[in-house]
Amino acid sequence: MNNSFDAINEAANSDLVSFWGELAKDIAWDEPPQRILNDDNPPFYRWFEGGKINTCYNALDCHIRDGRGEQAALIYDSPITNSTRTYTYNELTHEVATFAGALKARGLEKGDRVVIYMPMIPEAIVAMLAVVRLGAIHSVVFGGFAASELAKRIDDCSPKMIVTASCGIEPTRIVEYKPLLDGAIELSEHKPETCILYQRPQVTASMIEGRDIDWHDAIDGVEPADCVPVDGADPCYILYTSGTTGIPKGVVRSTAAHIVALKWSMKAIYDMDPGDVFWTASDIGWVVGHSYIVYAPLFAGCTTVMYEGKPVGTPDAGAFWRVIAEHKVATMFTAPTAIRAIKKEDPDAKLLEQYDLSHFRAQFLAGERCDPDTLEWTGQHLGVPVIDHWWQTETGWSIAATCLGIDDTPIRVGSPGRAVPGWTVEVVDAAGGPVPAGEIGSIVVKLPMPPGCLPTLWNNDDRYVESYMAEFPGYYKTGDAGYIDDDGYIFVMARTDDIINVAGHRLSTGGMEEVLSGHPDVAECAVVGVADALKGQVPLGFLVLKSGVDRAGDTIVAEVVQSVRNTIGPVAAFRQAVIIQRLPKTRSGKILRGTMKKIADGEEYPFPATIDDPAILDEITIALQSIGYPKSE
Repeated sequence: MNNSFDAINEAANSDLVSFWGELAKDIAWDEPPQRILNDDNPPFYRWFEGGKINTCYNALDCHIRDGRGEQAALIYDSPITNSTRTYTYNELTHEVATFAGALKARGLEKGDRVVIYMPMIPEAIVAMLAVVRLGAIHSVVFGGFAASELAKRIDDCSPKMIVTASCGIEPTRIVEYKPLLDGAIELSEHKPETCILYQRPQVTASMIEGRDIDWHDAIDGVEPADCVPVDGADPCYILYTSGTTGIPKGVVRSTAAHIVALKWSMKAIYDMDPGDVFWTASDIGWVVGHSYIVYAPLFAGCTTVMYEGKPVGTPDAGAFWRVIAEHKVATMFTAPTAIRAIKKEDPDAKLLEQYDLSHFRAQFLAGERCDPDTLEWTGQHLGVPVIDHWWQTETGWSIAATCLGIDDTPIRVGSPGRAVPGWTVEVVDAAGGPVPAGEIGSIVVKLPMPPGCLPTLWNNDDRYVESYMAEFPGYYKTGDAGYIDDDGYIFVMARTDDIINVAGHRLSTGGMEEVLSGHPDVAECAVVGVADALKGQVPLGFLVLKSGVDRAGDTIVAEVVQSVRNTIGPVAAFRQAVIIQRLPKTRSGKILRGTMKKIADGEEYPFPATIDDPAILDEITIALQSIGYPKSE
């Protein structure tokens, strides 16, 4: 980009409407919007009202119009099934239009909802794009999610149809989806009219006559469907945040704002041009997959990679490097936890030596706080910029980043960067007042938020206000704690729930984790605040060691305790840590610190619906017992 970061930031902050109105000219409208921003009813802001537009047209058809039909749109790479497949824009558009025709033939109309419950296969992307092609609204649920959790989502969004597959494939097991789906429909009050099922060769699912239809039967002989324009402010999709109790929050994404923000982000943040290959190693069940596996790369005319595999074990810790090399990936995006898994198995990155990554330009990380050790290890071995950036399911794209397309400021280790143009980020105290630079407080975003962020929750305006807007009027509450330094770099230290109070001192568990992860034997770590009769709370560390470490655990624990004392000081009161085999995580890689804290405190806890492997909780319980937790009264 020609303009400097400061100039673009000034333009965005001084006149949001003009800034985003100009960027909106870069997408394909059936009719331009009558109003760029409707701010008549704060905090319910609506972008690009009155315009007519279609998401699928902007992802596919417009590139065929512009002569990119024979370019690769999607590369499917599955070490799980030992297969790859490439779809051009022409081929993917044909698949999508045909499946949209099948949905239309079964009565799907503009505004209807469709739940998509599928593994990481091309048909999942086809289904998403087919739904929005008809102006309908999809709600993707992570494949293999428990029946009870799926039922909550069915009841909340009342889909006319569900699209699923017979199974997902893990490295060590097959996960049958159909029994889970049948169980969810049995539990739900709302009953979908139709379920379309893609049969994978590994499992043939049973069908319920009159409701279920095979994918291939559904598309047989149908007329491909054209794009249906919707109002720019209409919903494109609903994505549920992973709640542990009650009804999860249905984050709404409005159509035009989603297209404008994501297309711009591909150049501004990731420095991607049409034809470049972009790979996001995530799952379409999460916001990262929605935004940067499916939509943003296609809006930008890039080639997107869909990977059905793991960072390690499919077959080894060199899997990511193989994908980058084979498909000539320019930029990759994944979670720090994936990199830490690779580092744990291959700490010297020996497997990287097998692959030519000379075309690789940048590695982006997000989804959780990235510790400096992981950032530095990645940069050292890959030899490219490694950029931590920060965003949320609710925002849909990055709040803070080093914007490669416009920003030449240096990366600052420990920070995801400065606020992206269009965002005004502040740090406030409990009363909502500003705090000085460098002081920890609640991170908030000044309203209105830029396009692409949630305008509300599905059918629940009251909960939207209560969850995000009520505590700090005029601001969106991110739920994260941290500080902004004198140069405007944002440091996200922890969720606000993870700021612990030790004898009246507010301390960040993220800062302590930074110290622990810097130990040469530690692959991963977590710190939680546990109850203490004297100090109120004290920190407790959990350490996962690198493969091959054979030093005494007590010695390593003593070293990290001393490191925290030396780095943060005695005020941290960090005196205990326990070595464990693995950390409990959600399927998207987030560490379940709240659950670990409750186990340590001997409290009952709701079973985490999104946990990757429930057996880890028993492992944590046994490890904590070995150091005297939970404490007796």
